[in-house]
Amino acid sequence: MYFLSFLFLSFTSLSVSSQNQQDNEGTILLNLKQHWGNPVSLGDWNSSVSHCDWPEITCINGLVTGLSLISKNINSTIPSFLCDLKNLTKIQLFDNYFSGEFPKTLHNCTSLVYLNLSMNNFFGTIPDDIDQMTSLQYLALESNYFSGKIPASIGNIPELQTLILSSNGFTNPFPLEFGNLSKLEVLAVAYNGGEPSKIPNEVAKLKKLRILFMAGSNLIGKIPERIADLENLVLLDFSKNKLNGTIPNDLFKLKNLRRLFLYNNMLSREIPRTVEASNLSEIDISNNSLSGEIPGDFGKLEKLTIFHMMLNQLSGEVPEGIGRIPTLTVLKLFNNNLSGVLPKDLGKYSKLEQLFVSSNHFSGNLPQELCAGKALLDVVAYSNNFSGELPRSFRYCKSLRVVKIQNNRFSGEIPQGVWMSLNLSYLMVSDNRFSGQLPEKVPEMLTRLEIANNRFSGEIPSGISLCENLTVFNASNNLLSGTIPSDLTILPLLTTLSLHRNLLFGELPAKIVSWKALTALDLSENQLSGKIPEDLGYLPVLNSLDLSKNQFSGRIPSLLGLLQLNVLNLSSNFLSGKIPKEFQNAVYATSFLNNFGLCSTNPSLNINMCNSKTQKFWIICVPPVGLVLALSICYFATIVCWRRHKGLDSTGKLIPFHELRFKESDILSSLIEDNVIGSGGSGKVYRVALNCSSEIVAVKRIWSNKKSEKLEKEFLTEVAVLGKIRHSNIVKLLCSISYENSYLLVYEIEEFYNEMAKDP
Repeated sequence: MYFLSFLFLSFTSLSVSSQNQQDNEGTILLNLKQHWGNPVSLGDWNSSVSHCDWPEITCINGLVTGLSLISKNINSTIPSFLCDLKNLTKIQLFDNYFSGEFPKTLHNCTSLVYLNLSMNNFFGTIPDDIDQMTSLQYLALESNYFSGKIPASIGNIPELQTLILSSNGFTNPFPLEFGNLSKLEVLAVAYNGGEPSKIPNEVAKLKKLRILFMAGSNLIGKIPERIADLENLVLLDFSKNKLNGTIPNDLFKLKNLRRLFLYNNMLSREIPRTVEASNLSEIDISNNSLSGEIPGDFGKLEKLTIFHMMLNQLSGEVPEGIGRIPTLTVLKLFNNNLSGVLPKDLGKYSKLEQLFVSSNHFSGNLPQELCAGKALLDVVAYSNNFSGELPRSFRYCKSLRVVKIQNNRFSGEIPQGVWMSLNLSYLMVSDNRFSGQLPEKVPEMLTRLEIANNRFSGEIPSGISLCENLTVFNASNNLLSGTIPSDLTILPLLTTLSLHRNLLFGELPAKIVSWKALTALDLSENQLSGKIPEDLGYLPVLNSLDLSKNQFSGRIPSLLGLLQLNVLNLSSNFLSGKIPKEFQNAVYATSFLNNFGLCSTNPSLNINMCNSKTQKFWIICVPPVGLVLALSICYFATIVCWRRHKGLDSTGKLIPFHELRFKESDILSSLIEDNVIGSGGSGKVYRVALNCSSEIVAVKRIWSNKKSEKLEKEFLTEVAVLGKIRHSNIVKLLCSISYENSYLLVYEIEEFYNEMAKDP
C-alpha cells in the first residue's frame, strides 16, 4: 500500500516537473522573440498556442529539440539563454542577418548535433575550443565573414559527418588534422581564396567522403594520385584553382563518381584513356591546357548528360559513341583544335539542348538529326569549316534560342523552322553562302540578327519592326533590294544597323527619332537617294555614320553637327552646299570626298573652297571663266530647249576637242534623274560614270524653245574656240553634242568643279 502511494506521488511529481519544463521552454522562446525585436516573421509565436505547434519549433515528448529559422529576416545576435533549451539538438539559422563573432555560448548546448549558421553576418575567427561541441555531426558556416585559419581542433570532433565552411576568408582550406575525421562524408571549403596551398595526401584518409568541394581555394601543385582511393566520391570539385600536371590515371575509375569538375586550372597533357566511372553524369574539365584526343571510352558513359571540354588544346575527331549517349543534353567543345566531322548520330538518341563547337576545324555537315529530340536550344558552331545546308531536322526545330554559325561555308536557305522559333534571340549566320529571301515574319524575341556576307535577296521585311528587343541588325554585303521600310525606325533598343553594300534604293525614312540607342549606322554602297534626314541629328548616342557611295543630294543637315561622331563618311554622293562648321576640321578630311557640289572653308578637307560671298551650290552654273565664256553660255542657255518626251536624237552632231575614250551612246544612257547633280535656268548637270574607261565626266544639258540656225552656228563657233583654249580661267571642254532642240557640253569633271568653286 505504501509502495503504491510512493509510485503515484513520484509519477505526479515527474508530470508536474515535465509540465513546468515545457512552460519554461515556452517562456524562453518568447524571450528569444523579444530579444530579436519581435520580428514579423515570428508572428505565430504567442502564448495562446503551444510552442510545440509553432512552425519553426520541433518537439519530442513536449520538449524542444529543434529550432529552424530559415530566411526569417532576423537582424540580431544569439543570446546566452538559448542553450537553456536543454534538449536542443538542432539549430538552423540559415539566411538571416545574425552578426557578431562565433557564438561561443553554443558550447553550452551539450546535446547539439546539427548547427547551421550559413548566410549570415558573423565575423572573426572560429574559436580553437570548438571541439568542446563533441556531439556535432553537422557544422555549416558558409557565406559569412569568418577569417583567419580554420582551427585544427575541428579535426577532434569525432562524430562530424558534414563540414561546410565555403565562401568565407579562411587562409588554409585543408588542415592536416581533417584526416582524422573518419566519419566525414561532406567537406566543402571552397571559395575562401586563402594562401596558395597543395592538396595534402591526408585527404585520402577520408574513406567515407562522398562530396569534396574545394573550388576557388588557391590550390597549387598536382592532384594527388591517391585521390582515386576515395571510392565513395560522388562529387569532386577542384575547379577555379591553379592545379597543374596531369589528371590522375585512376580518377576515371571511381565507380560512384557522378560529377567531376576540374575546369579553370592549368592541367596539361593527355586525358587518361581508360574511363570506367560508369555513373558519371557531368564532366567539366574545360579551360586547361589538355592535349591529345578525346578518349573513346567517354562514348560508353550511358548516364552522361553534360560534357564540357572547351578551351583546351584537344585534337583529333570526336568519338562516334558520344553521339549515341541517350542522356546527353549539353556538349561543349569550343576553342580546341578538333577536326573531322561531328558524330552523325548526335541528337538522334537524346534530347540534345546545347551544342557548342565553335573555333575548331570541323568540316562537313552538321548532323542531320541534331534537333530530332525537338529540345535543341543553342547551336554555336561559328569559325569552322562546316559546309552544305543546315540539318533537315531544323525544318521543324521551333525550340531554338541561339544560332551562331557565322564564318563557315554553309549554303542553301535558312530552314523555316528556324524562322518559326518563338524564343530565338540570336541568329548570327554572317560569312557563309546562304541565299533566299527573308521571311515577312521573323521571331519577335530576336536581339541580334546578323546575316552579313551572304547571298540573301529580296526586300527587308517590315515584320522586323516587331522585334522590340532587337539591338543589332547587320545585313551587309548581300543582294537585298527595295527601300528601307519605314517601320524599321521604331526599334527602341537598336544599337547597330548595317545594310552596307546591297541594292537598296529610294529615300531614307524621314522620321527616325525612335533610334535613341543607335550608335552605328552604315548604309554605304547602295543606291539610296534624296536628302539626308535631319532627324539623324537628334539621335543622342550615334557615333558612327556611313552613308558613302550612294546618291544622296542636297545639303548636309546642320543638325548633324550636334552629333559626337567618331566615324563620319558621306563621300561619293551628290551633296552640295557648305559643310557644317562642326565638321570643318582635319579629323573629317576623308568624310566628304567626291561630292563636287560641297565646299569647305578649311583647305585640309581636300575639297572645293567655299565662296566668301553668298553660295548657292544647289544651283550648278557655268563658272566665271572669262567674260566671253560667261556671256556666251548664259545667252545661249536662254534659247536652247530640251524636249524630254521626244528624247535625244541618237544621231546628234559630236564635235570633239580632245582625244575621247567614250562614245555618244555612253553619254546618252546615263542622262537620268538619278545622276542629276545640279540644275539652273538653262538646264541640268549630270554626273556620268563611263564604264568603258572608268572615267567620270560632267555633262551640261541646255535647251531652247526655238530652233535658230544663226544661233546654232554662233554657238558651235564659240564652243569650238573654248574647246581648243587651255587657260587657267577656262574649264577643259572635252566635246559638244548638238541635237535638233538641245546641246550637250561634256567637261572633264575635276576641272569643271574646280572652276565651280572659284569666286566670281
